[in-house]
Amino acid sequence: MNALDVSQLKKTYKDFTFGEVTFSLPQGCILGLLGENGAGKSTLIKLLLGLIRPESGCVSFYGKALSPNDAAWREDVGVVLDEVGMPGCLTAKEIGRVLAPMYRNWDAATYSALLSRLSVPADRPFEALSRGMKMKLGIAAALAHSPKLLLLDEATNGIDPVSRDDVNDLLSEFTRDETHAVLISSHIVSDLEKICDYVAFLHNGKLVLWEEKDRLQEEYALLHCPREALSDYDRVAIVAETHTPYGAKALVRRDMVPSDAPLSPVSLEELFVLLVKGGTRA
Repeated sequence: MNALDVSQLKKTYKDFTFGEVTFSLPQGCILGLLGENGAGKSTLIKLLLGLIRPESGCVSFYGKALSPNDAAWREDVGVVLDEVGMPGCLTAKEIGRVLAPMYRNWDAATYSALLSRLSVPADRPFEALSRGMKMKLGIAAALAHSPKLLLLDEATNGIDPVSRDDVNDLLSEFTRDETHAVLISSHIVSDLEKICDYVAFLHNGKLVLWEEKDRLQEEYALLHCPREALSDYDRVAIVAETHTPYGAKALVRRDMVPSDAPLSPVSLEELFVLLVKGGTRA
């Protein structure tokens, strides 16, 4: 069973259309959501949370289709949006007391331990915390009520590299329970490359690619060659390409090019940039 199944999800605004988007998030896995600003990452998370309603499509949570009025499932979801909204005058300790009655499984000891682990001061007003500290407080709160699914929208934004490593460790530990899952959007591609099992690329509201991360390097590679040499390769093999005065760089399907082709591994960041800037025939 998957933690999430998203099918043909669509939302239309005056100047932007999201969808139709279809993907799944298996239990025990972390899905990294990549996309440039305005690609639709936050729209997707808001649709999943029911904060906005789609024109069409559906979402299933652990095999159960969600209805617009179904709020009970949110007990099992931990959420951190790109802006953590907490009363500025309250300390982290006081915020814990406010949140406790809202969740049937709130664990004050877990919350306190997470604040300590993430080096969030318990007695400092929220408004006095740095952006990174606010995000870490949000992560502690999201984990303190024993969720099954975490939805994190740029949740590591503003967190220093050492603390991001701590957060990544937390997420990996969280998904050791095979009933748990994480969907995380981030511009820090190197972090996603470390922790994600699946990757989804959004561009202009469309899902360009959804794939198991380990299969990406098996399926795709970079080809560097003179621009005119691209004509030597089957055009079906070339997924995307960019040109410079010094030659061409192409994203290719490994199994469609000769074994002696000058290939190199492709990183998530290179893969995403090429798909967006070089066009795609995938």
